[in-house]
Amino acid sequence: MENKLIVSLSPHVHGGDSVQKNMYGVLIALIPAFLVSLYFFGLGALIVTATSVAACLFFEWAIGKYLMKKPTTTICDGSAIITGVLLAFNLPSNLPIWIIILGALFAIGVGKMSFGGLGCNPFNPALAGRVFLLLSFPVQMTSWPVVGQLTAYTDATTGATPLALMKQAIYGDTAALSQIPDALTLLIGQNGGCLGEVSALALLIGLVYMLWKKIITWHIPVSILATVFVFAGIMHLADPEKYVSPVLQLLSGGLMLGAVFMATDYVTSPMSKKGMLIYGVCIGLLTVVIRLFGAYPEGMSFAILIMNAFTPLINTYCKPKRFGEVAKKK
Repeated sequence: MENKLIVSLSPHVHGGDSVQKNMYGVLIALIPAFLVSLYFFGLGALIVTATSVAACLFFEWAIGKYLMKKPTTTICDGSAIITGVLLAFNLPSNLPIWIIILGALFAIGVGKMSFGGLGCNPFNPALAGRVFLLLSFPVQMTSWPVVGQLTAYTDATTGATPLALMKQAIYGDTAALSQIPDALTLLIGQNGGCLGEVSALALLIGLVYMLWKKIITWHIPVSILATVFVFAGIMHLADPEKYVSPVLQLLSGGLMLGAVFMATDYVTSPMSKKGMLIYGVCIGLLTVVIRLFGAYPEGMSFAILIMNAFTPLINTYCKPKRFGEVAKKK
């Protein structure tokens, strides 16, 4: 009987790895950012994260069992937990529970399960849920608690984020530049924003861990960060009174979170190294363009989702060399 090689949809793993092992490796890499969020936002960070994870697990189980009529084996592989954590990390720490649940339903039900589940979704589910909530509840999604209110939740005092201050400066309020935290403060995370994005240092620790464990490669995060640094640096040199330094751009908002944990998603990112570099450069360019010239202060989520749509095209034109292929003589 002839043996057949069956190639399934992404994500693909090789060697001693497995999807479950890599998923839980990503969760370990997210621990530093989660601990920092607890330190700065306290009860709010715990409630938002726990609600998001529990809702994502429930909806994956319920949709798989009662709507798709198939065994819900993916509950234990860590993918739904990661979606829940990343969705929570993209939310303010004072968001009402019912809005979090709606975001989880959209992330799992529309962003993932409607396409067939793990390996079939063209867009990052957590980002899909985040953008859905941003468009549906713009006021609640842009009310950022001031750090240090450890026991406050929905009644937390809010304030402007560094990206909001940068946008004010672009619109002519140059006095806002003096209110932007310095690089060290942004690196540590003592500033307002989504609960999982505030500490660039914690996210970089997660990046180093995933590179060490070979869960991801350097191509996507490095190409994103390098592109943002160069493009933002050019704009800063052109008009330093209007545009902040590229270092502040790198350390602000969801850039680190997106570059490290969401743009590198196995399913929605290109498979070849060349494709990853193209993908990362385009995300970096789109992020800076939206930040500097768009209506929203942040552009990372939109940039990743846009490039998710181009991933199949990138895979088509940036195919890795086939095993056993013999180069044609000229």
